[in-house]
Amino acid sequence: WVYAADRPLSDDEEKALTDRLEDFLSDWTSHGRPVEGAAEVRNGRFVLLAAHRPDAENGSTNADVSGCGIDASVHVLESFADETGVEWESGLRVFYRDADGAVRSAGRPAFAERAQRGEVDASTSVFDLGVDTVADLRAGRFERPAATSWHAEAFPLS
Repeated sequence: WVYAADRPLSDDEEKALTDRLEDFLSDWTSHGRPVEGAAEVRNGRFVLLAAHRPDAENGSTNADVSGCGIDASVHVLESFADETGVEWESGLRVFYRDADGAVRSAGRPAFAERAQRGEVDASTSVFDLGVDTVADLRAGRFERPAATSWHAEAFPLS
């Protein structure tokens, strides 16, 4: 799962969130079964969370993390947001790097306008919040040039 903050986290906030996620991961369960997970705060804006149930390797037919397990992870993030004023953005926003390398976000109509004005183009680094496997992360599909992502089909990039 990928969660995107509406603003950059301070160094103290990033450390506090990382510590909280590590505490959560050490005791994460789904329907009473242990969940192995990993979390990373990347670029001061994104939380990357991966999980699997170890019993999947023992022939379990239902190895996905259940709704209650997912809800528990969301609760950790919501609690952090309540305490810090951070909001977790929806996938309807586009996250990208500006010309100075800073991570920015815009609604889809605003991003399309930036593309039409040439402020963002096919070489602009964009973030794909829909990445849903560790393999995709390792393959560089989370942050990549817009020309190689779904953004190239959705926006008028030159």
